[in-house]
Amino acid sequence: MSGRLEGKVAMVVGAGSSGPGWGNGKATAVVFAREGARVFCVDINTAAAEETVEIIRGEGGTAEACRADVSKADDVEAMVARCLEVYGRIDVLDNNVGILEVGGPVEASEESWDRVIDVNLKSMFLTCKYVLPIMQRQGAGAIVNIASIAGIRDTGVPYISYATSKGAVLPFTRSVALQYAKQGIRANAILPGLMNTPMIVEPLKDAYAEGDVEEMIRKRDAQCPTGKMGDAWDVAYAALFLASDEAKYITGTELLVDGGITAKFS
Repeated sequence: MSGRLEGKVAMVVGAGSSGPGWGNGKATAVVFAREGARVFCVDINTAAAEETVEIIRGEGGTAEACRADVSKADDVEAMVARCLEVYGRIDVLDNNVGILEVGGPVEASEESWDRVIDVNLKSMFLTCKYVLPIMQRQGAGAIVNIASIAGIRDTGVPYISYATSKGAVLPFTRSVALQYAKQGIRANAILPGLMNTPMIVEPLKDAYAEGDVEEMIRKRDAQCPTGKMGDAWDVAYAALFLASDEAKYITGTELLVDGGITAKFS
């Protein structure tokens, strides 16, 4: 590794994995640490955050775990205060937390709608609310928000709350980018395509293949122009670029990490 984040503190929200293997946040936290960042690993699942921290420390990196429900303002305010207590600054905010629940406007419950919007969208509002003043004082910062191609294309699955929340990430990110551009703070969004991560298993196995996980993976692979879904590392390395000083003149943009599938769907 080349130390692309050397000397920086990165807060990765959703740094644990929702199941065995590598989720986007877990991979991103590890990649950031490998590139020299001190990583503050936030997750609602304490054990998942601690697992990521153990991996980073086992490789000689520096990381701290923090449990927080980032849909709650008090939790977000406390986690930001804790990061400052431990590391003294926040240079990178990486918003990875997200959930997916299947259902259209008739099938989805009001509770399901509220839960998905709160976790996927309100969380970004809250993390930015409490982190941006810190970046303002520092005179610099990079925010990376994880959206989805589901926010700009139909992927064949009726998950209206997920698609709506991920689509809203894009104007949210642009608004932050433009408001804070003159203060040295950048904000960009990543739009993953069909990805093979632990997050997809439980919510999508029935929608694709009546509970058959292997068949679900086969069908999703077949949808991709490359013949195979992407993985968490594809998102992690895109986030690394946007978080690094190599992207110092990139803000307000939307980076597709989708194997060409949105070109296919256009």
